[in-house]
Amino acid sequence: MRLGITLFSEHPRSVGETYLQHLRVAAGFGARLIAGGCACLVHALLPFLFCRTGSRTIAALNEEMLTRRRGMRAPSTEELRVSS
Repeated sequence: MRLGITLFSEHPRSVGETYLQHLRVAAGFGARLIAGGCACLVHALLPFLFCRTGSRTIAALNEEMLTRRRGMRAPSTEELRVSS
């Protein structure tokens, strides 16, 4: 039983999160990656749509991840849009 708990808590603890916090953050990243990927697929078929959505999604996620690693508050997607 102890090994099972360790498997679920070791990595989240290493990034300063509880299991549930990590679940929320990781699921949010995954959902935004899927949405950005879907926009890229649509763009492949209809190149006049979603011209910068994929690259903006990746840039925003990268910035958020780097900010989290530094221990600072990550800017919201809206803040990123306003500053670009």
